[in-house]
Amino acid sequence: MKRLDINHPSSRKRSALALLVGSALLLAGCGTMIPELKRPPLPVATIYPLPTDASGKALADIAWQEFFVDTRLKSLISLALDSNRDLRLAVLAIDHARALLQVRQADQLPTVGAGLAASSAPGANGQVSSYSAGLQISAWEIDFFGRIRSLSEAARAQLLATDEARKAVQISLIAAIAQAHLAMQADEALLDVTRRTLQTRQESMKLTQLKFDNGASSELDVRQAESLLEGAKVALAQQTRQRALDENALVLLVGQPLPADLPPLRPLGTVIDAAELAELPAGLPSELLIRRPDVRAAEQQMIAANANIGAARAAFFPRISLTASAGVASNELSSLFSAGQFAWSFVPQLLLPIFDSGRNKANLESARLTRETATAQYEKSIQTAFREVADNLAGQATLSEQLRAQTAQTAAEQTRFRLADLRYRNGVSSYLDILDAQRSLFAAQQALVQVQALRLQNRVNVYKVLGGGWVGSSAPVSATSRPDSGIR
Repeated sequence: MKRLDINHPSSRKRSALALLVGSALLLAGCGTMIPELKRPPLPVATIYPLPTDASGKALADIAWQEFFVDTRLKSLISLALDSNRDLRLAVLAIDHARALLQVRQADQLPTVGAGLAASSAPGANGQVSSYSAGLQISAWEIDFFGRIRSLSEAARAQLLATDEARKAVQISLIAAIAQAHLAMQADEALLDVTRRTLQTRQESMKLTQLKFDNGASSELDVRQAESLLEGAKVALAQQTRQRALDENALVLLVGQPLPADLPPLRPLGTVIDAAELAELPAGLPSELLIRRPDVRAAEQQMIAANANIGAARAAFFPRISLTASAGVASNELSSLFSAGQFAWSFVPQLLLPIFDSGRNKANLESARLTRETATAQYEKSIQTAFREVADNLAGQATLSEQLRAQTAQTAAEQTRFRLADLRYRNGVSSYLDILDAQRSLFAAQQALVQVQALRLQNRVNVYKVLGGGWVGSSAPVSATSRPDSGIR
C-alpha cells in the first residue's frame, strides 16, 4: 500500500486515479457482444380476417368493461382481479423478476463500502502493527466487453416477458369468469325448462291416471306417464347439482365467496344474446396476432436468450477487475483518526482464459441453442394463436345459423306437442303420440339453451384469443417504464 502524507497530497496521482476510474466507467458503458436478432417471418398466412370494433379499433384494445354488458358479470370480473390467487402469483413473479433486474444492473457499478483493517507482522524491533480505515471498492469487474451488460439486458427481457405473462393470466381469468357466468346462466335456463317440463308431465300423469281409473286408457299408458315424470325429476336433480358445481367453480375463480349484493343472475335467453357482448366485426391482417401477451412473452424470451449469447461471447475475452481503497492509516490504533496519514491503493487485475477444457465454447453453443429453442417456441406460439383464432371464427360463422335452426325446431316441437296433447285429450290419438312429442320438445328446449350458451361462449373465446381483456384494468403492472419491445 502506498502512503501519502495528508499534509502533502500528490495532486497528479489523485488526478490520474480519478481519470483512470472515470475511463473505466465510460468504457464499461459501451456496447455489448449481443448479436443482432431479427424477428422471424410469421409462419402463418399474412392476411386473416381479425375482428375489430365499428371504429376500426383492434379488438385487443377494447376494455373488458366495454365488451361485457352484463352488470353482474362486470362485478364478478372486478372481484376476481382483486382476489384471484393465480393473478396474484403472476404479479409476485413480476416483482421477483424486477428484483433480479436490479441485481444485474447493480453489478455494472462499483460497490463502495467503509472498511477498517488491522495487521501485525514481525519486524526488526518486534511486532509491527498497522491500522487503516476508509472507503473501499472490492473486485469490481470493469465491463469492457459487455458481459454484465448482456446479462442485464437478458434480465430486462425476462422482466418484460413476466409482465406479458401476467397479462395472459388476466386475459384467461376474465374469459374463465365470463364462461363460468354463462354456464350458470345456462344452468338457470335449463332448470327453468326442466321445472316447466316437470309440471307438464305431472299434469299429464294426473290425466292419464284419471283415464285409467275410468277405463279409458291402459296401465301401459300410466306407466309410460310415470316414467316420463320420474325422468323429469332425474333431470331436475342433475341440473340442480350442475348448478351448484358451476357456482363452486365461479367462487374459486373469483377468489372469495360471492357477495350477497350482486345483481341477480338472469337465466340465459331472457335477453337477446347479441346484447350480452359487444359486436365483433371483421377484417385485419394476421400480424395483429403478435399483440397477444403470450406471443409477446415468447418474443421477450427470445430476446433474453439472444442477450445471453453476448455474455457467453464476452467470456472469451479478458476479465478486468479493480480493487481500490482510500482513507487513513496509522501504526497506532489510538491515533488512527487523529494523526493518521492519507493512504490509497489501486489494484487492477486482468484474467485471460487460456485453458478451460472447452467450458466457454460449450456455454456459447448452449446459449445459441437456447436462442434457437426460444425462436421455435415464439413461432409455435404464433401458430397456436392463429389456430385458436381460426377455430373460434369458424364457430362464430356457424353458430348463428345453428341457433336460428334450433330455435325454429323448438318452435315446431312446441306446436307438435300442443297438437298431440289436444288430440289425446279428445281421444283422437294414442298416448304414444304425446309421449314422443314430450320427449322431443324437452330435448329441443335443452339443445336451444346449450346452443345459446355455445354462441356466447364462442364470442368470449374470440375476444380472448385476440388478446382482449387486459386493457382498461387496474391490475398492477410490473415495470414503471417499458421500452420498445421490438427486435432489432
